[in-house]
Amino acid sequence: MKKILTVPALLLAVLLTFSACTQGTGSTASSAGADDSAAVTVNEADYFSDRDRSGAWDESKAVSITLNGNSAACDGSGVEIDGSVVTITAEGVYVLSGTLDDGCIVVNATKDEKVQLVLDGVTITSSGFAPIYVKQADKVFVTLADGSLNTLTNGGSFTAIDENDVDAVIFSKDDLTLNGTGSLIVNSPAGHGVVGKDEVTITGGSYEITAAKTAISANDVLAVADGAFQLTAGTNGMRAKNDDAGLGNIYLAGGSFKVTADGDGISATGTLTVAGGSFTVISGASGSDSSASQKGLKSGGTLTVSDGTIWVVSTDDAIHSDSSVTIANGTLNLSSGDDGIHADETVTISGGSIVINKSYEGIEGLVIRISGGEIDLAASDDGLNAGGGADSSGFGGWGGDSFGENSSASLEISGGVLRVNADGDGLDSNGSFTLSGGEVYVSGPTNDGNGALDYSSGTVTGGSLVATGSGGMALNFNSATQGAILLSVGTQAAGSTVTLTDESGSVILTYTAEKAFNAVNLTSPALLQGGTYTVTAGTYSETLTLSELLYGSAAGMGSRGGFGGNMGGGRGHP
Repeated sequence: MKKILTVPALLLAVLLTFSACTQGTGSTASSAGADDSAAVTVNEADYFSDRDRSGAWDESKAVSITLNGNSAACDGSGVEIDGSVVTITAEGVYVLSGTLDDGCIVVNATKDEKVQLVLDGVTITSSGFAPIYVKQADKVFVTLADGSLNTLTNGGSFTAIDENDVDAVIFSKDDLTLNGTGSLIVNSPAGHGVVGKDEVTITGGSYEITAAKTAISANDVLAVADGAFQLTAGTNGMRAKNDDAGLGNIYLAGGSFKVTADGDGISATGTLTVAGGSFTVISGASGSDSSASQKGLKSGGTLTVSDGTIWVVSTDDAIHSDSSVTIANGTLNLSSGDDGIHADETVTISGGSIVINKSYEGIEGLVIRISGGEIDLAASDDGLNAGGGADSSGFGGWGGDSFGENSSASLEISGGVLRVNADGDGLDSNGSFTLSGGEVYVSGPTNDGNGALDYSSGTVTGGSLVATGSGGMALNFNSATQGAILLSVGTQAAGSTVTLTDESGSVILTYTAEKAFNAVNLTSPALLQGGTYTVTAGTYSETLTLSELLYGSAAGMGSRGGFGGNMGGGRGHP
């Protein structure tokens, strides 16, 4: 059973061990291989129209509405005023200013009309309803006037005034755009902050939203191009939820986000794409023991990161997809009470910088492919786990992994730099492991129930690897086109340096282990059959000749270590 850490405990652990996962220094004389990352391209015009981005309006054609406590006044047509309820019935631009002590703005135009509400110093409180309610329109733009500060507050309850379940401070039944350069404060002590039953698009402005439920929610698509967001939510920070195929998507192209949520930080039942922006996400923020999902970024479909800076502290997985995760670029700093990165299907990493400070398992998926980027991770169990099942703690709430031995599972490393500090298996595949490029450094387990490497079959055709750990479950590759060495080196202390040199004394590989160890795996394209090499590990030193490419195996490691020499390795997954 997984031991899940709550966010307060995680925050303390992160502060104490922030740099711990940049463990063990290592270097290689050979190249890490080219980064074959390909940029993820999206046509942003599909998400943001020119009018979405503009936030401009023609003042000469705008209708002014002045709010006066328990009433309002208007200088044009298309507006009906009934006490403190202002209803807009026609297409146009409406500039609002002033205060409503207990009232609301209702948009009830035709289905083909667009309405723009310009908030220019507005304060609206609605004791039992939504301060802004879009009942019908083609699309409504809520524009924050430059330099303006606007506040919308619900008084603590939502009373139905028609057949719709209105439960947000801004509630729209049709497409909604928030734009402009001003500021908006939203207070929703009994419901959601902003809800759009179709698309919600945000292209600018500064937002401080506090909600008992979700801060920003959309049914079809939630798309953000820019803006500054401080979101505090009793459930999810940002959410797109729709059971229909192709909907329930989130696209984030820019902006600055600080999200504190008791549930998920950012959640999409469809796809979730981060193409830019800066994110600080704390999920499971209250520290309560909940059966609800408390993930950082979560998607039912593909989760893609093509750029941006993402900092997550989460009770559950920091990055999670019920489908696949693709990371092509960006900077990620993750701390999780469960998995750092989890995909039920495939995790693909081709670029970027990823630091997983704390996790149960660092990266987990049925298939894991790493072709570029720089990854530093710490895990209390496996560092990388290519498994054979789905994590039932996705949209259904908590649940243990059902990963087990599976011929479809694979771990493939062809480029990049990977540093792993794991208390369980360092690199674990319930199927195959293939190393064809890149640099890999593993500080593995100190207990004999796990190994630095663990797989059903292992192949090396390129790249370099240094792995240290316990010898109880150690194994070598099954097949190789370059030298692969497994040695028993006696007990060596944490901080001991492992060095591989050739016959001339030139250094091929060097690595400083983070934890105590007694077994070492080494492979490099510079290890040639028939060559003579020297391995030093702390107080241990041995010179060996590779009469075969595979030297040492699970049945016996190294000629002097008591595990035998020049033998193939590999073992079935326990």
